[in-house]
Amino acid sequence: MSENGVPTGEVPDVPTARPDGALPAHRSLSGFTGRGYDKGRGRLWQAAWFFISGLIVVRWWCPPTLRVIILRAFGARIGQDVLIRHRVRIHWPWKLTVGDNSWIGEDAWILNLEQVTIGQDVCISQGVFLCTGSHDRESPTFEFDNAPIVVEDGAWVAARATVLRGSRIGRNSVVGATALVAGNVAPGSLVAGPLATEKG
Repeated sequence: MSENGVPTGEVPDVPTARPDGALPAHRSLSGFTGRGYDKGRGRLWQAAWFFISGLIVVRWWCPPTLRVIILRAFGARIGQDVLIRHRVRIHWPWKLTVGDNSWIGEDAWILNLEQVTIGQDVCISQGVFLCTGSHDRESPTFEFDNAPIVVEDGAWVAARATVLRGSRIGRNSVVGATALVAGNVAPGSLVAGPLATEKG
């Protein structure tokens, strides 16, 4: 008998998706495979990044220039005069692109299971969450449903806003503080409030 109560050598029952596309009657997280998700680097690279990030990159005493050098060494594509503050969490640096003269504020979290592209002259304020990861709610084993995020040139994502998978923040647009974005923000627009409603 295994720890999850399944007799050794037997495969647990895995619910199948319904033909009408409705949600499964129940989920079997034990059947999760993570299929379709490519971390982009091997385990040694992953372990090295987590070690160096926790030891140096997120620390307040790490100079911003050294932070950028380390990120580039791990495969991040970062332009000139980019300011990345302390306590910024970046899941996979090799899936991050940042254009010239952009800022990323303290406590921002870039959960880039897929590519995150940040343009030039972009301000990502304190506590912003850019999340490329999600799960397929129709999957009986809760498989990944990830998609990249793009923040175009000149955009400002204000403090503690959340930008979800597959979103594109248009050029020179503003996402207000604490807003939730799940889709596209038109260039030059201002969205605010919990559901990121466009303002005049």
